[in-house]
Amino acid sequence: MIYSLHLLFKMASSKLFLDTISQIEEKKLPPRLKREFFVCDDNDKNAGPVIRVMQWNILAQALCHGSDNFILCPKEALHWENRNLRVIEELLQYSPQILCLQEVDKFEFVKENLGKVGYEGVFFPKPDSPCLDFRHHTGPDGCAIFYAADKVKMISQKCIVLEDNGFETNQVCVICTFGIIGNDHTPSFTVAVTHLKAKSGFEELRFSQGSYLLRYLEKMVESGPVIVCGDFNADPKEKVYAAFKASVLGLQSSYTYLSKTKSEPDYTTWKFRGSRRSPGGREESCKTIDYIWHSKHFHPKGILEIPTGEDLGENKLPSLVFPSDHLSLVCDLQLTS
Repeated sequence: MIYSLHLLFKMASSKLFLDTISQIEEKKLPPRLKREFFVCDDNDKNAGPVIRVMQWNILAQALCHGSDNFILCPKEALHWENRNLRVIEELLQYSPQILCLQEVDKFEFVKENLGKVGYEGVFFPKPDSPCLDFRHHTGPDGCAIFYAADKVKMISQKCIVLEDNGFETNQVCVICTFGIIGNDHTPSFTVAVTHLKAKSGFEELRFSQGSYLLRYLEKMVESGPVIVCGDFNADPKEKVYAAFKASVLGLQSSYTYLSKTKSEPDYTTWKFRGSRRSPGGREESCKTIDYIWHSKHFHPKGILEIPTGEDLGENKLPSLVFPSDHLSLVCDLQLTS
């Protein structure tokens, strides 16, 4: 019996996912976080291909630990022998064609496992990764794009260091251009993944980094289809968000389609960290800083909903249920022109 490449990948993906679930059950970890897709548009008048994109800061393993980090999270939830199962579970369960990831400090692990089910990937580390400051690190963290090689073909790739006033910073971006396999009439499209500077007080640097990336993409794609994913470390009130919204690339934030008022969700990250300045010795961070931006060439068809605070549990993220302090974002984008 002869199987198509797509069917073989699908069978392998299903087996790896089921094996992962089996190991999770053997460890008696709680059931995974249940999330539903919100249907934005069920009208098929624009019969272009639909591309499922995942955006996720998976949380670098080296950055899990520390006396002030995730103080309400059970320690066993941060152990790699538990986290690795939850990471693979999350990456596989929605079957995206494109995965855009940040804080990848175990690229070889992700590459090996996703490679079993037909994904190929591109990784670019930060020039001076903070992961390397930790004793038991496994390498630098950075950004990565993985893609389902039976669905899309990579035409080109670029890895760049974001600049601030002509000087390189410690933040990077991976940019790949893809074509749809078996659909030569559909235009190619470009996907970029980035991770802007973290922490309060660096708003201007994030704006400068984001502006540099926009200028780079404007020259590269001109008026072509583009998707930009990332952990921007910036809420919708920051200048960098406004810059993306006003870009000549015509970018729209996919997750605003969840709201009738076209506003962003209340949060994409929700965590507690230790803080001597805050009551009770802990600081709560609940905000939206992760985005999937798409140009006018795409139309959102479905969006993975944000779980409620009750769904996340009293101690929020990360947890035994979910392995990162950032929620994954998943969107079905139809390429209309």
